[in-house]
Amino acid sequence: MNILVTGNLGYVGPVVMARLRAAFPKARLIGLDAGYFADALLDPASPGQLPDEQILDDVRDFPARRLAGIASVVHLAGISNDPIGNLFEDATGQVNYEATVALAANARRAGAASFVFASSCSVYGFAEDGARGESSAVNPLTAYARSKYAAERALAGLAGREFPITCLRFATACGRSPRLRLDLVLNDFAASAVSNREIRILSDGTPWRPLIDVADMARAIEWAITRPASSGGEFLAVNAGSNEWNYQVKDLAAAVATALPGTAIHLNPDAQPDKRSYKVRFDLFRRLAPRHQPVSTLAGTIAELVRALESAGARGAGFSRDRYVRLRSLLDLRERGLLDAGMRWAPATPAQLPEVA
Repeated sequence: MNILVTGNLGYVGPVVMARLRAAFPKARLIGLDAGYFADALLDPASPGQLPDEQILDDVRDFPARRLAGIASVVHLAGISNDPIGNLFEDATGQVNYEATVALAANARRAGAASFVFASSCSVYGFAEDGARGESSAVNPLTAYARSKYAAERALAGLAGREFPITCLRFATACGRSPRLRLDLVLNDFAASAVSNREIRILSDGTPWRPLIDVADMARAIEWAITRPASSGGEFLAVNAGSNEWNYQVKDLAAAVATALPGTAIHLNPDAQPDKRSYKVRFDLFRRLAPRHQPVSTLAGTIAELVRALESAGARGAGFSRDRYVRLRSLLDLRERGLLDAGMRWAPATPAQLPEVA
């Protein structure tokens, strides 16, 4: 059994690799990644988090012939957040929508048995009138959210009984990974508290966010790989997370401050309303995947983040957050002439890439 995991050198990828290694010990795991963040390691990846084969390539250029013999595709690769999507809107559409659809179509032609797409609850946009379920209206407000929803709609036409497609509308990711991101709300708060015992919230703290630990994302992906079409349908777009993990931003800050006493929290009561406030229902996911439900606790996730950050020296003056903030990393690559405006590597750049660890 060969499993292709795109975006395996991103934040979620190593945790997914470890989960799949444990769940499918006889499988051959193949990673595909453009390598934008190949050197953004907070701590070394364990052997179980590494693929059997690593392909450094842009998913937009991945040849269809390489999908021969692939049983399942886990598609994590994508332009990963709103600020990047706003600045690189064309590339966001190309990667998150066009390349996703092409990859799924080629995988189906090659005989793959399943396709798992990492989508996002951000497709619901602004929703203060109740928690959103799969039958709720969507309102994607950003290039990132629009590209995810466009991909979902196109994927629906490619699914079949022998090729079920699962779109996991993940809550906002958080938690420990060797390839940590600090541009995610809980991770950002934890890093700020560790480094200077201070959390600055850009809003008044009232916006709602659904969260999910990366370890629980990996559990959901394991389920989706082997989900039969009879369970949820040939095409399934399902919210992936837990009802208990809908939090207001101010409560997340308070939880981090509890873990690190003495942390000051600064709100911005004069901020404009945050248009990304929404709560989400995860009842369908609970019904379809009872054995793969989230098991993390907020306190436990924060404790793991704090330990990882302190071990990496985040409390010291020499610690730089930039390499763990996706937009800053990409802008640095642009300024150095390594990436062009379309987020493609400049000629001869692969020779300059850091070793993958």
